[in-house]
Amino acid sequence: MNVIYERCCGMDVHKNTIVACLIKGKKKEIRNFSTMTFSLLELIDWLKGADCQCVAMEATGSYWKPIYNLLEMEDINTLVVNAQHIKAVPGRKTDVKDSEWIADLLRHGLLKGSFIPKREQRELKELVRYRRSIIQERARELNPSIRYLRVPISSWLLLLAKLMVNHLGVCLICSFNPKSFKESIC
Repeated sequence: MNVIYERCCGMDVHKNTIVACLIKGKKKEIRNFSTMTFSLLELIDWLKGADCQCVAMEATGSYWKPIYNLLEMEDINTLVVNAQHIKAVPGRKTDVKDSEWIADLLRHGLLKGSFIPKREQRELKELVRYRRSIIQERARELNPSIRYLRVPISSWLLLLAKLMVNHLGVCLICSFNPKSFKESIC
């Protein structure tokens, strides 16, 4: 097969770890990284130091996002590939074998990356989602209090009247005793 990328990297990304296989010519170098920021920066430095042309990563969920953002900022060509498209290899699966397989497929140009919107679109989408979550949280807080507003007005007035009469039975607003008078000024 024709070699498309002479120096490329395949990554298997998980919640806490990243297994990366860097292919340079006929040599393969495999390293494990944590998903903490300092470790991600080490990964980027390692790829830049090896003059990596392209990176392909297999990731489920949203674990690929911080890695993709860092690689994008460093202008390293990056593909996020669907795990189902590259799992066609029979045999035992390990993270190391997966990263080697991804790097090998990438090297020969056999991977098609998933569509990832531009950075501005991703940031706007994130803001819209955050706004929606704030609105939902606000609604959750307001809905129980709205339930009390559905009580008929006469019940509210009765409750208000009870609150306005002190323990001696005298209205606190106009000092009228509801027991002795038939009409109130309030």
